[in-house]
Amino acid sequence: MDTSHPDLAHIKMILEAALLTSQEPLPVSELKKLFDEEPSTETLRAALEELRREWQGRGVELTRVASGWRFRAKPEVQRFIERLNPQSSPRYSRAVLETLAIIAYRQPCTRGDIEEIRGVVVSPNIIRALEARGWIDVVGHKEVPGRPELFATTQGFLNDLNLNSLEELPPLDDLGLLVERTEAAPQPAAAGEPEPEVIEEPRRAAA
Repeated sequence: MDTSHPDLAHIKMILEAALLTSQEPLPVSELKKLFDEEPSTETLRAALEELRREWQGRGVELTRVASGWRFRAKPEVQRFIERLNPQSSPRYSRAVLETLAIIAYRQPCTRGDIEEIRGVVVSPNIIRALEARGWIDVVGHKEVPGRPELFATTQGFLNDLNLNSLEELPPLDDLGLLVERTEAAPQPAAAGEPEPEVIEEPRRAAA
């Protein structure tokens, strides 16, 4: 199908303005609402790809993540931007990162599954920290006695890591580094969010 459009430049201008001023990623279904006569999905995607190419080489880039399209500062310039509004970013403990990694790569899984893999009791504060950050959520219950909660990662997790899908997750050993780079950008703390860097977990008693 022909993706050409006589007003493609006009479409790109509107898309650019909407994406630059939006606080959240915008899916194509929402971007269509910007126009009196909705362009086709193919036309919009062609315009978005052109915009992405036009912004290459600048300090800001157009990216596609799980929830849609958004502009963001490139990681290599983020540290300079932080000087305008220095804040202490959360630093997650190894226990939190290990729990997140297990959920990300083995989802959906229960707290018991996580404990079996890690060999330690998982503190409720760890789960709460990841839920407060918007990275995991309860997606159901396992049909076993007690019906424990099943945890999985969220679209917010993919958005924050600048990923479009779970298939784009990095090798397991690199996940912690990717999360640390993400956390380098100042993020507003959720109300009542625990301080994960001081979380301690009790070791399981020897059998």
